[in-house]
Amino acid sequence: MPPEIANPALPTLFFRTTALGSRKPTRFSFTPDAAARKAIASVLDLIELPKLQMKGEILPQGRNDLVLKAMLSAVVVQPCSVTLAPVTSAIAEAVERRYLKDFTEPQADELELHDELDAEPLPEVIDVVAVAIEALMLALPLFPRADGAALGEVVVTAPGLQPLSDAQLKPFAGLAGLAERMKTPRNDPE
Repeated sequence: MPPEIANPALPTLFFRTTALGSRKPTRFSFTPDAAARKAIASVLDLIELPKLQMKGEILPQGRNDLVLKAMLSAVVVQPCSVTLAPVTSAIAEAVERRYLKDFTEPQADELELHDELDAEPLPEVIDVVAVAIEALMLALPLFPRADGAALGEVVVTAPGLQPLSDAQLKPFAGLAGLAERMKTPRNDPE
């Protein structure tokens, strides 16, 4: 579990990788109670986490590798990025993690071509809750906005000067008018 979400109040759902079947999938379902949802909401800086569920399976892949496939669904309440009013969002996200026994960290020059970018080393224990929290963290809306919330325009200038408008700050804003004037023929005799 990443150190930023390590918290003794968080629930866990561990699977020892050595105890998982080598032929059949291991199914799981994680639906935390109210206290666990409150602890997860606290870690993720949410106002509330009314619903969270992750259902899926851990499948053997090849001789030594594993793949976790799951569906994460949640209802989250976050503060509006403009007004701080509560904003409720529904999240439904497919989650997949590949765990490789012989994982090697790709070098910087191999990053674009490496097939193992979405894989990680096979751990001794897979914590489904840690995977769910990480997936939820990545799926959260970055800038939730309440209905009707809008950023106002801030105009700052020195006393006695006319402030610049947004249109004046756009370097190519006047080119449309110039192009239109160039299309009309001039009637001046030369």
